[in-house]
Amino acid sequence: MYRQRIQSKLSKHGFKDKILAWYDRHARDLPWRKSRDTYRVWVSEIMLQQTRVAAVIEPYHEFLRRFPTIQKLAAARESSVLAAWSGLGYYRRARMLHAAAKLIAHGGGGRFPEIAEQWRTLPGVGRYTAAAIASIAFGEAVAVVDGNVERVLQRVAGKALSGKQVWELADTLLDRERPGDFNQAMMELGATVCTPRGPACLTCPVMQMCVSRGELSGAEKSVRQKKREIHYALDRRKGTVFLVQRPKDTRLMAGMWELPEISKPQNRAEPLFRVKHSITVTDYAVNIWPLSAPPGVPGEWRTIERLSRLALTGLARKVLRRTGIFPASRRARGSSRVGGRASASID
Repeated sequence: MYRQRIQSKLSKHGFKDKILAWYDRHARDLPWRKSRDTYRVWVSEIMLQQTRVAAVIEPYHEFLRRFPTIQKLAAARESSVLAAWSGLGYYRRARMLHAAAKLIAHGGGGRFPEIAEQWRTLPGVGRYTAAAIASIAFGEAVAVVDGNVERVLQRVAGKALSGKQVWELADTLLDRERPGDFNQAMMELGATVCTPRGPACLTCPVMQMCVSRGELSGAEKSVRQKKREIHYALDRRKGTVFLVQRPKDTRLMAGMWELPEISKPQNRAEPLFRVKHSITVTDYAVNIWPLSAPPGVPGEWRTIERLSRLALTGLARKVLRRTGIFPASRRARGSSRVGGRASASID
């Protein structure tokens, strides 16, 4: 019953038309929106899972440069795929993307699925991602719900909704003629206007229809960040740097390369430099010391000129860029684009 009431109210005030008109005027100029090519849409949606838009732009370009087609991706070594993914985090996504590419290229004859139900049979593709790809690339009339869409719908409805209710409401409101644009518009609205804190209600195209106007007690829960201090040794010799590989069976960033972690030196006053880094719910204060790794640490000397082809952790890449060992790409140095769609989702 609640869906009928909300749909009737929003339809009466032209909710869909206002959302799409706003999107047509204010949509961010993002590289994956320049084409509805299935491969590019798919890669972008996997990268955007739980990741800010600004953090995806450079890796997206680099990934497509290395693997411009699904055939190139399917034929690549996993280590090469992980190296191209370096810095994005959640490396299971890269492994699943690679596995799915092999299934499509080899078992599916290179043909992509065309409907969301078929996409969900592939590794790494859940309900949200399947719906996003099918609606954007193929125009299937299927709704998407990520963290941004959920927030918009709960605020507009003025009540906390269950996951099932949110999906049902999203489907009820979906514009069947422009499903891909409408889904992107809803995500864009949540990412840039109807934000978790300090929503810009005065610029919202559907403010007059919104019950809560950005306030919805109990609908959103903030996750308290943990804090931890860590120390790493930076050891360079004759065009090489000493790195260690994370265990292949570890839960996070398996098989990735990083600087050797050490205990805080007792005979040193200050580190070479410090950086801040966040992984999921932990904020790290990272101290870099110009020291050799402790004896017995199983690592390897890697040439600096080949670091770009190595599957580095995001933190290792950040530290090496800070030292100038691993320079930022031309695209990164020239880009000032900011903004974030956090796909807090859901798959």
